[in-house]
Amino acid sequence: MDETGSPTGRAARALIVLMLCAWSSALLALAPGAAYAWGDEGHRVVARIAEHYLNPPVRARVEALLAGDSTGLVADTSIESEAIWADRYRDSDRNGARVRYEQTYRWHFIDLDLQRPDLQEACFGQPAPPESSPASEGPGRDCIVDKIDQFRAELAAANTPPQERRLALQFLLHLVGDVHQPLHACTDHDHGGNQIHVSVSGERVRNLHAYWDVAAVRRLGEDPQAVARALIARIQPSDLVAWGRGHAADWALESHEVARRIAYGRLPDRRYRGRYRLSDSYQSAATAAAAVQLSRAGVRLALVLNSALQ
Repeated sequence: MDETGSPTGRAARALIVLMLCAWSSALLALAPGAAYAWGDEGHRVVARIAEHYLNPPVRARVEALLAGDSTGLVADTSIESEAIWADRYRDSDRNGARVRYEQTYRWHFIDLDLQRPDLQEACFGQPAPPESSPASEGPGRDCIVDKIDQFRAELAAANTPPQERRLALQFLLHLVGDVHQPLHACTDHDHGGNQIHVSVSGERVRNLHAYWDVAAVRRLGEDPQAVARALIARIQPSDLVAWGRGHAADWALESHEVARRIAYGRLPDRRYRGRYRLSDSYQSAATAAAAVQLSRAGVRLALVLNSALQ
């Protein structure tokens, strides 16, 4: 038998350490904090709401475009599944070449400063895409506001090639949802709340961003279809009129305000062992805000698609 100090023993210990590190990394990848945007549930809710408000001819065009998706990145080509395609596309080479990841991950958010929101600054100076270059090809240093506008224009243009039109639709199905997640439109020099550690009774949540991605949505219900139906039932004609105004930049500033007032504004005054303990009142306010933001996103996504594909 090898002694622990022998070369063979040291090699065995090194192998165990490597295995433990790999196992820990896998757990972190599966943890709620690894989620982005609303999480799958939130995007499915947004898609269901949007689907409800699509004009029948537009819905048929959307379904026909999505039917051409052969990437296999999502379970099927339904609107609900395709609403999470952009996350799957971004992460498809995240642990490898990282070409897709580096090209598209910045498109999912806009880092508007909590105290001093500046669209131009947060959008990397709002660079114009190369002339005659598809929006899906970059630039990588761009923000969600610009990409929504670019993909919206492509979807509406009669001369957009079919494959690019499908990509524009796939990104829009996701990004319109993302821009309504408050912590995708606001940061306090903490990567949109990713560096703010929180604790919630009865749930494993690593940080504030993850809480808004997943936990606040799940408090509305576990079934995205049921949640969407409940939210649709609460949407009033006056909401449709009010939410129909503005464009992506306005939606980002609106989300920033929700983050300022609630996501950051209602945090406790003190941390406990390095974490903010989110109270019941905080969670109630966050869940109510998430419900409104999901509803706005669904209605606005339908408006974008109805106007582009009419």
